[in-house]
Amino acid sequence: MNSPAPGTKQAVDWLDQPIACAGCPDDVKPEGRCELMKACVRDRSVQRIAQFFSWNPAVANDYLKHPYFEVRACAARHADVFHLRTLVDDPDETVRWAAVMRLPRSFLLRLIHDPHREVRIRVASRLSEQDLGVMIDDPDYYVRLMVAKHLPEHKLPLMIADEDPEVRRTVARRIPREWLGRMLLDSDPVVRMEVVRRLPDSALLSLVRDADWRIRYEVAARGNREILQLLVDDPDSEVRRHARERLDESGPVHMIDFMGRNGNGHES
Repeated sequence: MNSPAPGTKQAVDWLDQPIACAGCPDDVKPEGRCELMKACVRDRSVQRIAQFFSWNPAVANDYLKHPYFEVRACAARHADVFHLRTLVDDPDETVRWAAVMRLPRSFLLRLIHDPHREVRIRVASRLSEQDLGVMIDDPDYYVRLMVAKHLPEHKLPLMIADEDPEVRRTVARRIPREWLGRMLLDSDPVVRMEVVRRLPDSALLSLVRDADWRIRYEVAARGNREILQLLVDDPDSEVRRHARERLDESGPVHMIDFMGRNGNGHES
C-alpha cells in the first residue's frame, strides 16, 4: 500500500497523528484487506474504520479493547456475540449502544438503567414484552414512549398518568377499551381526542361540554340527535354549523382545516 499522493489530505489517527501503511500490523496489511484513506482501522474517520471491519469481520474480536471508542463501536457490529458481553460496561455510550444491537436479550436487563438515554432507548426497543415493565418509570420520555409502543396491552393502565402527553397519547391508542373512560379527563386535548376516536358513539354525551372545540367537533360529527341538539348553540362557530347541518340534513358534512386554530376555536 502506498501513502497518499502529494497534495492529497493526510490520513491521521484518533490522536491526530499522521498514519501510513508502513506502520500497520502485519495481520491487516495483505492486499485487499485495507486501503489508506478508504478502509483503515487506524484512521480516525468512522466511515473508514467501519469499511475496514466490513472487509475484515474476522478480526473484530481483537479490537474490542482498542483505546479509540469508534474502533470498539465499529468492531462491536461484527464481533462474536460471546465477546460482546465485555462491552456492557464499556465507558463510552456509543460502544454500549452498538453492543445492545446484538447482545442476547438476557444481557439487556443489565443496561435498563444505563446513564445515557440513547442506550436505554435501544434497550427498550429490544426487550421482550414481559421485561418491558421495568422501564415504565424511566426518567426520559422517549424511553417511556418506546415502552408504551411495545408493552403488552393489559399493562398499559400503569402508564395512564405518565407525565408526558405524547406517551399518554400512545397509551390511548393501544389501551384496552374498558380503560378509555379513565382517560377522558386527561389534561391534554390531543390525548382526549385519541380516546374519543375509539369510544363508541353511545359514550359521546359526556363530551358535549369539553373545553376543546376539536373534541366537540368530533362529537358533532358522530353524535345522535340528542347530542346534536346540545351543540347547536356551541360557543364555536364550526361546531354549531356542523351540528346544525347534521340536524337539518341540509347537505354533506364538510371537513374543516384544524390547522391554524387553537383549542378554544379562535384563529391563531
